[in-house]
Amino acid sequence: MTNGDELDSYKNLGPEEILDAIEGAGYRCDGHIFALNSYENRVYQIGITEEEPIVVKFYRPLRWSDAAICEEHRFTQELASYDIPVIVPLQGANCNTLHHHEHFRFALYQRRGGRSPELSNPEHLLQLGRFIGRIHNVGATKSFEYRPVLDIQSFGIDSYHYLLENNFIPIELEQSYRTLCEDLNKRIHNCFDRAGDANRIRLHGDCHHGNILWRDGAPFILDFDDARTGPAVQDLWMFLSGDRQYMTARLSDLLEGYTEFRDFDARELHLVEALRTLRMMHYAAWIARRWNDPAFPLAFPYFNTQHYWQDHILTLREQAALMDEPPLEWFKS
Repeated sequence: MTNGDELDSYKNLGPEEILDAIEGAGYRCDGHIFALNSYENRVYQIGITEEEPIVVKFYRPLRWSDAAICEEHRFTQELASYDIPVIVPLQGANCNTLHHHEHFRFALYQRRGGRSPELSNPEHLLQLGRFIGRIHNVGATKSFEYRPVLDIQSFGIDSYHYLLENNFIPIELEQSYRTLCEDLNKRIHNCFDRAGDANRIRLHGDCHHGNILWRDGAPFILDFDDARTGPAVQDLWMFLSGDRQYMTARLSDLLEGYTEFRDFDARELHLVEALRTLRMMHYAAWIARRWNDPAFPLAFPYFNTQHYWQDHILTLREQAALMDEPPLEWFKS
């Protein structure tokens, strides 16, 4: 099967293939399938006869190698061994966590309920800081071999080049977008230079409120699909938004919990707006790279319109200004 055929099969993944895959992994399905909110992968809640439902994640072809997926799984298992509340993949009869059915690759998980954390609640941020600090303590003990590094090239430069080279940017906005991205690239590099040689560790990589389940007074951290190597602040800044005064207060709550378990290098605060900018650039290119997947035009109907690109450029210009400002202040308690 060619890569194109594999992608076409993935885009058209149907109930029969889903149930056959789950039963091939040793589970008796009761026929109930409920699609969960995911775009990069296909994720479903599956009813199991006389047992609790489970969750299955079918991995998008050509994104990760088997070795990279298994490395992600081992990382979550390592974290769980230290009683850090993460959702680990279920093991099959041969102790494998990555399953194969025909040309599909998938992993199975226990179903967990919960709600999103309240990012305006100091106690929630304190708890999040504690658990992320513990994750980073484990993450710093060894290195990824197969997972990528969060860098300017892949998140920033490759992203805007892809959008330009594939004609996503309207022609009348092309020059201003190109000039803006080249300027952003310089400013992002300056932020990284100011952060110095801050340590790079294994990270969750996509640690935002949608990947946290709050239950029994504590967070469960979900979905390590974007796990990679990078600066510690990558797993912290997504909990910070709003005006400077508000973010400064929330940062204090977050780092109060974090530093109970791990030191934080304050130089990394120079990276907050640079990383936010890289995420915005990468996000636009991510949608563009998936635009031929029928799920994406349905989920993002506003994307690739004139209005979308005008707003995107305006937001990036605001980020350029923010990267020239001093970093957030950390008032240690």
